Amino acid sequence: MNTTTLQSTYAQGEDKPVSLVQRAHFGPHGAHIQSDGRVRFSLWAPASTSTFVELQGLGLTLPMHRKANGWHELTTDQAKAGALYKFKVLDGESVPDPASRFQPQDVHGPSEVMDPCTFAWEDDEWRGRPWSEAVLYELHVGTFTTEGTFLAAIEKLDYLVDLGITGIEIMPVADFAGRRNWGYDGVLLYAPDSTYGLPDDFKRLIEAAHLRGLMVILDVVYNHFGPDGNFLPKYAPQIFTDHHKTPWGDAVNYDSEQSEVVREFIIHNALYWIEEFNLDGLRLDAVHAIKDDGPKHLLDELAERVRESATRPVHLILENESNQASRLTRNEIGEPKTYTAQWNDDMHHVLHTAATLETKGYYGDYKDDAEKLGRALAQGFAFQGEVMECIGSERGEPSAFLPPSAFVAFMQNHDQIGNRAFGERINAIASPEAVHAVAAVYLLLPQVPMLFMGEEWGSSQPFPFFCDFEGELGDLVRKGRREEFASFPEFQDPEQRERIPDPQAEETFLAGKLDWAQAKEEVHAEWLAWYRRILRVRRKEIIPFASHLGGHAAAYEVLATGAVVVRFSNTEDDMQLVLAANLSDTSNEGFPEPGESSVWQEGPEPEGRRMRPWSVRWSLLQQDKR
Repeated sequence: MNTTTLQSTYAQGEDKPVSLVQRAHFGPHGAHIQSDGRVRFSLWAPASTSTFVELQGLGLTLPMHRKANGWHELTTDQAKAGALYKFKVLDGESVPDPASRFQPQDVHGPSEVMDPCTFAWEDDEWRGRPWSEAVLYELHVGTFTTEGTFLAAIEKLDYLVDLGITGIEIMPVADFAGRRNWGYDGVLLYAPDSTYGLPDDFKRLIEAAHLRGLMVILDVVYNHFGPDGNFLPKYAPQIFTDHHKTPWGDAVNYDSEQSEVVREFIIHNALYWIEEFNLDGLRLDAVHAIKDDGPKHLLDELAERVRESATRPVHLILENESNQASRLTRNEIGEPKTYTAQWNDDMHHVLHTAATLETKGYYGDYKDDAEKLGRALAQGFAFQGEVMECIGSERGEPSAFLPPSAFVAFMQNHDQIGNRAFGERINAIASPEAVHAVAAVYLLLPQVPMLFMGEEWGSSQPFPFFCDFEGELGDLVRKGRREEFASFPEFQDPEQRERIPDPQAEETFLAGKLDWAQAKEEVHAEWLAWYRRILRVRRKEIIPFASHLGGHAAAYEVLATGAVVVRFSNTEDDMQLVLAANLSDTSNEGFPEPGESSVWQEGPEPEGRRMRPWSVRWSLLQQDKR
């Protein structure tokens, strides 16, 4: 199959010529409009001996031609852009296209033939941004604005630029069942969910971001399919394999019989988002649950294919509980061989436990452990092969050889907020002094910082888990959510568990919508001004320094619980960035003497080599060459 990027002739604008670009990705699956205007339908249905295309509205049912290896195809002049269709398989059941570009009536409805070449892009001068400049902002389209749409999000882009953001990271938009979802229950991976708008609306959001200098990265989920609306197992049972198990049941088949087609379906999905939607990168969800014992792991092949096709910087980010530093290696000129960076959960955990003193679950493996704090700040991963008591096994690989840019640092994200029973943000469970201190650490750290929407004004709203499943499935999700917390001491009482927000209720979803008016209130406006100031310092002082950092760039010294000094050395210009942090509620001694080289001081001023509680100092100084 082929991919195309078509550029039209210049169209004369009022002031200057405007280049209009068309972008499309043609993979082996789905419905594609051919150059002669006919539509080619293609479906992999190895369990179906006879398959048909139903053109709804026209009353036509057209037989598809069965080809080798379970493929069924039909090219017809009876369909055109806008036509609604389904595939009739097996015993006559009608199913949507698994590679549908759009589902106007949700996952159980018909698919719509889309012509991607009708969208004329105006961002042809966009060449991406280097990863060293990344300051990310994670958002959920449905709760980012009151309207909860792609188009409404455009109205906030200027605000994000002013804040100091250089890239937005969007939670999954692949079509899911119902009207609301976090996005990790997607089942039609090629179709932006219709609750957010049309596919062209998503393209308009991406284009508008590019015109403002913002990168756009999309979350994608390749470790499982959602529980409602995935019809693939009916006519292509090879989509799953019982050779591997995941938290969602049988694993997606990436290494067993007929896995080649499954792998192509996923790899083309990655190529589709990047090429047809001009995205700047993808964040791959929970890749530790992608099971593959084949000769080339899916993750390796996917990255290889994406990088082969890219003509501009493309950033591939992992969420990987296994802390596999080997997936983040660089080549001889410092560029990622496969994956650009990983969400650094270890960084979150050391900062969170310092600020909140929580010890439940995996937090117990980080509490009062300044060695792990120093290691996470200096080397990325806190666990680099040691046994993690919470999971009862070794976790991680040595990571000091990686540059800081291989790690995405944050003090909260959708998981770390929404997986709490009530979805509380860190502001609700830690003091303002503690939050300011840990924010000052991660926002100026040479690792790539990522804010979660509303964090910058200290939003008091929760971000609870929500979904919208019907019938028995909805009841099971509601029951399962509350049983998930039954082992926690504070939820031993069934009445207390009943207080946990119902994930199925619309009010739970609405509670997570950002209240933008709050950002103008006095306390919240002060938080917002603080974030703007510190991100200006990052842009001016940290990014130029950090862009030259390679592996083994940092050394750390532990002074006491929560008290560390970390030194990042830049050999290119003989500069050193020094972090002195006392992330505790007691004063500690032994820090470097303060000097005129300080670029940021958070909390009380130091008293010589003594730093008071919740104080952070960043200094940038010339290294002594003697």
